[in-house]
Amino acid sequence: MRPAEIEPDVRFWTRVYTEVTTNGGFVHDDRHLGVVYEVMTFPESLSPSERGKRVERAKDKYRAVLRRLAQGGQSPDPDLDSRVRALWPENTSPRAFEEAIPAVRFQLGQADRFREGLIRAGAYEAHIAETFANLGLPAELAALPHVESSFNPDAYSHAGAAGLWQFMRSTGRRYMRIDSVVDERMDPYRSTEAAAQLLEFNYNLLGTWPLALTAYNHGAAGMRRAKEKQRTDDIVTIIRKHKSRTFGFASRNYYVAFLAALDVDREAEKYFGPLTRHVEVKAHTVAVPAYVPVTALERVFTVDRYLLRSLNPALTAAVWEGDRYVPKGYLLRVPEYVAAAQEPGARFATLDAGEKFEGQKADKLYRVRSGDTLSGIASAHGTTVATLMRINGMSRANQLRRGQLLHMPGSEPRPVAVAAAQPKAATPPQIPPSGETAAVYVVRRGDALSEIARRVGTSESELLSLNNLTDRNFIYEGQELKISATPVTVAQLPAGTVTIAELAPESYIVVDAEAQPEETKVNDREIARAQAAEPVSAAQAEALGPTLVTGSQTVAMAADPSDYTIADDGTIEVQAAETLGHYADWLGLRASQLRELNNMRYGTPVVIGRRFKLDLSQATGETFEQRRRDYHQKLQEEFFAANRIVGTEIHVVRRGESLWTIAQKYQNVPIWLLRQYNPDVDFGDVRPRTELVMPRIESSVNPQSTRLSAS
Repeated sequence: MRPAEIEPDVRFWTRVYTEVTTNGGFVHDDRHLGVVYEVMTFPESLSPSERGKRVERAKDKYRAVLRRLAQGGQSPDPDLDSRVRALWPENTSPRAFEEAIPAVRFQLGQADRFREGLIRAGAYEAHIAETFANLGLPAELAALPHVESSFNPDAYSHAGAAGLWQFMRSTGRRYMRIDSVVDERMDPYRSTEAAAQLLEFNYNLLGTWPLALTAYNHGAAGMRRAKEKQRTDDIVTIIRKHKSRTFGFASRNYYVAFLAALDVDREAEKYFGPLTRHVEVKAHTVAVPAYVPVTALERVFTVDRYLLRSLNPALTAAVWEGDRYVPKGYLLRVPEYVAAAQEPGARFATLDAGEKFEGQKADKLYRVRSGDTLSGIASAHGTTVATLMRINGMSRANQLRRGQLLHMPGSEPRPVAVAAAQPKAATPPQIPPSGETAAVYVVRRGDALSEIARRVGTSESELLSLNNLTDRNFIYEGQELKISATPVTVAQLPAGTVTIAELAPESYIVVDAEAQPEETKVNDREIARAQAAEPVSAAQAEALGPTLVTGSQTVAMAADPSDYTIADDGTIEVQAAETLGHYADWLGLRASQLRELNNMRYGTPVVIGRRFKLDLSQATGETFEQRRRDYHQKLQEEFFAANRIVGTEIHVVRRGESLWTIAQKYQNVPIWLLRQYNPDVDFGDVRPRTELVMPRIESSVNPQSTRLSAS
């Protein structure tokens, strides 16, 4: 589907992908993409801060022109004013020019990144095409990784999205194994199958491919709300008219950017000339018969670790560094020449008795309490921060939240046929004798530069100068900010701070304002900042994330189509796993007050799918929605930490069946999950012959796991 109305937008993104590299970009209007004021190029030697200054000067220049066109007045450059006026339709009103002033935006060029993606794509195109064909999906969808990761299977964003298809852990766990041993998001083959399932789910839910693709970026729930608010599934209407806190530049442009990527992919040589693409690496898969150290597999298959690791990117660093075994049943990829020389399964017979184990190294769990720090937990359990971060897939040491379960390094299990093997002695961390720290602040989600300056006892201008920053709003989660020009001792750090040791020992500090935050939340300020982000270099673009639609939002619960928002009339749609008590708790009210407001008799439950009126006298709507989302996100994260979805099937409701009996027949499918797969079914009145989409669930729990006391 390609409406003529969006062709100017598609042409704009085609230019972004083909005309200018990340050493330049376009100054343009963020709503009318056909209006490009200037094409900028930067010398390669120019620093990001100098680039930023040039971009700001250019934007200010065109804002001034638009102001003159809106208000009249003497022009110092009539030719420039005439050129800008000619970019707009003849009947453009002064008010329209006024509205265009804040819409002046800079878009970094992407031609070099896109060209690199075309080369990398050769290794994965055949598998993607086969996977999508098997599910009956349009072949054109295979171009989507151009937008998501430039076909880079190692891509990782600061928000936590990973791999070729940029899955968040919470969404990825619906379709893949993601834990301290295996992270299938990093496997381009396995993650392709998961992406196909997610796209199929979006299409079945939303009914059109433009909406299904936009939901890949904006989330299924967000696109359902857009469809309902605009009372149409027309992508043009939604792009042009839909407004919400999170439906910003990236979401509006996701579908048109995909169409442009598809065009460029189809005519790659027209834009880039002859390309030598990567070829698919031929490999053979074999199921590992026991829990096996990776060193044993290197010996058995006579393959060096680098090659084995490149073929099996889903195995985490914990496996390659010996903290975990390659799990039993894992489909190991080995070079095709190895399989040709000898049947891979037969090679396992050469494993020594002490190289095959009954289970994984004990996967102990620790539940984080309020006030815990990663360094404190590591010290109490005889390990290091670096080890805990590695086995828990953490990119930052300040990711802790109360109630979080951390995987802890454990002891060796018994070999299959002999007594327990002795574990390899750990190398103690090398802590430098100096008590000095580089005085670096690690930016957390929701931080503002002014708040950081206040907390660490300096000025905003000093932070800008120390870190070579030109835009006070351009900071991102995980960024390291210098807070002092000279090294300081721990005793000299500002009051209320703690050191995070062992990342590089004693080189990072964070403000411990309220111990550790209970949850990492996305707030209005962060969303506005990310939506407005305009990187001026490849490095800044990568800092925000690997997607080519710069500024895109990573939706934590992207595959959840449930509506957790409050309608304009103060009502909500009741979702599964919610009770009157939940609402009262989230609102700070008594349940009897809500019961009276909704004319409910005592003991009458709320009904899934029905509207329920709220009393917002004691809590804001934003607070209620956040508490509600936190509840459902925790519920879903815990479920998908132990289970994954391996497919769906149709169940036709029979006379006498209820949702509860149906759920029990299908391995106790939670009602909230059943509701997500059937959002348009009235769960308060499910009748015979109703067709329900039933997710098929597979347990992914490690039977070796043990729980550690929090004391």
